Amino acid sequence: MTSDSQWQQRFSGLLVGHHSLTGDAIDAGARLIVFDDGSEAFRAALARHHRFEDDEQTVWIRPLIGGQDTADGYQFNLGIVRRRSLRWEAVRLVDDAVEIDLVHGQKARVEPADGPELAELARWDDFTNRLTPEEDAALARLDADSWHGRYA
Repeated sequence: MTSDSQWQQRFSGLLVGHHSLTGDAIDAGARLIVFDDGSEAFRAALARHHRFEDDEQTVWIRPLIGGQDTADGYQFNLGIVRRRSLRWEAVRLVDDAVEIDLVHGQKARVEPADGPELAELARWDDFTNRLTPEEDAALARLDADSWHGRYA
């Protein structure tokens, strides 16, 4: 059995890019893959922030979906790139990933991003560099289900 601190440290490290092969965390990140009845149901890069609930078996994440090229550069609609929760029954470390048995019967895997998901994370990093410190802090708190600021 994996202790909470072990998998939570690995989970956190994946999101912030501690596994970078270049030594620069910006060159690495995480993706989420959700399986339903053994088939892949969802795949997306994950923003670099998350929040564990203290009193529940829940972690809040932000899957990166819906980005697009615009005249002002690559942008995300922050009304679409909303927080999501993963509620678990069991969690284990498998190789360099965190595998999660979700309460509704699906399985999730958080693992190092590569290919299109790593490219999407790089676009997210560029996009968030244009946010104000207040906007960036609001996203990182993962405490709201909607966005009413710029980029909505």
